[in-house]
Amino acid sequence: MFCNQCEQTNKGRGCEKIGICGKKAEVADIQDALVAQLRELAHIALQARAKGIIDVAVDDFAAKALFSTLTNVNFDPDALRALQAATLRHAQELAKKAGCPVPADVDAMLAGHVTAITAFAADEDVRSAMQMLLYGLKGVAAYADHAAELGQRDPEVAAFLYRGLVAGSKNDTESRDLGGWLGLALECGKTNLRAMELLETGNIASFGSPSPTKVSLGHRKGKAILISGHDLRDLKALLEQTKGLGINVYTHGEMLPAHGYPELRAYPHLAGHFGTAWQNQQKEMPEFPGAVLFTTNCIQNPKGYEDKVFTCGNVGWPGLTHCENRDFSAVIRKAQELPGFAEDAPGKEVLSGLGREAVLAAAPKVLEAAKAGKLRHIFLVGGCDGARPGRDYYTELVEKIPADCLVLTLACGKFRFFDKDLGELEGLPRLIDMGQCNDAYGAIQVAVALAQALQCGVNDLPLSLVLSWYEQKAVSILLTLLALDVKNIRIGPSLPAFISPNILNVLVEKWGLTPISTADEDLKAILG
Repeated sequence: MFCNQCEQTNKGRGCEKIGICGKKAEVADIQDALVAQLRELAHIALQARAKGIIDVAVDDFAAKALFSTLTNVNFDPDALRALQAATLRHAQELAKKAGCPVPADVDAMLAGHVTAITAFAADEDVRSAMQMLLYGLKGVAAYADHAAELGQRDPEVAAFLYRGLVAGSKNDTESRDLGGWLGLALECGKTNLRAMELLETGNIASFGSPSPTKVSLGHRKGKAILISGHDLRDLKALLEQTKGLGINVYTHGEMLPAHGYPELRAYPHLAGHFGTAWQNQQKEMPEFPGAVLFTTNCIQNPKGYEDKVFTCGNVGWPGLTHCENRDFSAVIRKAQELPGFAEDAPGKEVLSGLGREAVLAAAPKVLEAAKAGKLRHIFLVGGCDGARPGRDYYTELVEKIPADCLVLTLACGKFRFFDKDLGELEGLPRLIDMGQCNDAYGAIQVAVALAQALQCGVNDLPLSLVLSWYEQKAVSILLTLLALDVKNIRIGPSLPAFISPNILNVLVEKWGLTPISTADEDLKAILG
């Protein structure tokens, strides 16, 4: 195996025997083969599109299958082989409809395709740009899949996924220099913006517009289920199926923002939030006295407590019970068997649900404070959390940001400081949690609205982005920001292993992308 797609990759170079995430070589090889099959399916889908044939089921499947190759999503070789078989089936059926060559079997789909990312190109810089594109495509696929689950689709998003997958494959007819590859990566960023917009539309249409909500970090006496991941539709189904059963449901990780949606918090047994970010689950989940359900991603090896862990959607771990079609009866039975919490413990409260509409509603106050000199600067400190040393930087940074500044945050990186009381500024909470990683779309729209109100460009705002990255959704969001020409972003805790020195120079020279240093040095550079 060779895998360098996440921030924790071995020695900052690549995992070659077993993934730092726990991914075995067998699983890595199957995922590489699945990506190669999806490249062939993409070629067939583009031929079909040229003939006016758009198969929405294939579009949805392609995004879901590519999503399954992200870090910390599917570790189950049997589930991944089933995706391989389904890819072949979709390819055969679509090829027949389009009147193009029909692959006979999986081997026929793999023939001539490169399955190892390291062999994509002999030129280090071209290979780096191609990897950046592929990992960005994986992030787009994740957001497109989330959106499709809520009935939101754009055929142009699917079309770009196909074009991006075909690029660099045996079926690619275009000749690109390095600039062409970087241009395709930026187009991936633009497509990701659309995918995130679709997801925001789907979330609001399904669950209402988020509004500020205090969320308990304590617990209630009684049976309990903990739900992790990102899929709000899974949470809705779980809440519906546990109505009246005396089981309290707690969110974990990126599910925290779910409390801000009125259609979800209307369920009285949505009791609160338990735990912090994904990388702490092996310490925290054994202490949870109920069943645990993983949706979409961010699972780790549940060794020692696997008897109470369940998966659904794209998530897979060998030996765990996988819940199909949002039937969570097995999770409920396990919760009823387990003791639950013995007594009430109210705990601390944190503020969530400060989505785009809520923040824009407060924009006049923000502008007044800025014009009056009471608001000096706005920091967006967010992104993926992870286990690598050096991430305490983000906690220290937020703690040291002066009291005349606001801190926006989103994604699981916020769990480094989400429960800290930063006080208020002119009646506004200084720490504003805008939600999940996909809510970066909302944060971008807030920045655009503020720039319009101040009649300046986004890069002229008193706004600094200090981001943490871990997996491929973060790559797609970074490409989105670069495609929007957002400059002077700080990123850490380390730079991607797949970025070559020359590509890094381009990112530094054109966009001012900067690695984080120390909290004190970066604050001095930002605030002067």
